[in-house]
Amino acid sequence: MNTQDFWQLIAAARNQALDPDETEVVARGTTSLLATRPVGEIVAAQQVLWDLMADSYRVPLWAAAYVINGGCSDDGFDYFRGWLIAQGREVFERVLADPDALAGLPVVQASAVDGMELECEGVLGIAWNAHIVATGVQLPADAFTIRYPESDPAWDFDFDDRAEMARRLPRLAALYQR
Repeated sequence: MNTQDFWQLIAAARNQALDPDETEVVARGTTSLLATRPVGEIVAAQQVLWDLMADSYRVPLWAAAYVINGGCSDDGFDYFRGWLIAQGREVFERVLADPDALAGLPVVQASAVDGMELECEGVLGIAWNAHIVATGVQLPADAFTIRYPESDPAWDFDFDDRAEMARRLPRLAALYQR
């Protein structure tokens, strides 16, 4: 299992979902698809997932999650990044390059209106649950490692500073800070 294979599983699950914006459904679908793979691939998928989680552990993205979800704890940021992974590779990569690009997604625009939080804890358990389905036992404790990048000191400011958020994430601020 490599990153390309993992993204193909997410894409297949999104294609199977009646509503790909229902990210918990995408997570369950991805789990089901992964559970049919050889056990070694399931274990390897855990590392791929956490590599993506580490890649997305960026303060500008955390600021965007803070705006969208009306605040964002450590766990909330994990769940937000799970939601982002469930959006698929193209969205994930575009948003990592420019977190303000989230404002262009219809699901984000809808959440600005209805206040729905964008998070998906289920994505974090894809490999874990697939391994249990396939083998009846939990993933090995050493199935993955995670190394978060250093924080960007340029983003060390109070996320409740509406003017600063509007300067750094203008499109998201326009949607959410009315």
